[in-house]
Amino acid sequence: MSVTQQYLLDTYRAHHLGEAAPPQPGAHDWQVAREWRDRREFAAVLAGRPARERLWRNVSRWSRLRPRSQG
Repeated sequence: MSVTQQYLLDTYRAHHLGEAAPPQPGAHDWQVAREWRDRREFAAVLAGRPARERLWRNVSRWSRLRPRSQG
């Protein structure tokens, strides 16, 4: 069963039971990603490592490795 089918089934059940509809799939993805990033940065600080330096270092490395489009 796909995520969409499960969501539709849950919505149907909630409607017939008089309950609130569940959130749509992907509705809270950005919030989860932010919380995961914050937790990772917090763990880095507790371990004595820089919290954000690693992210920017990886982004800059990725941008250098990415092939440039010719056009």
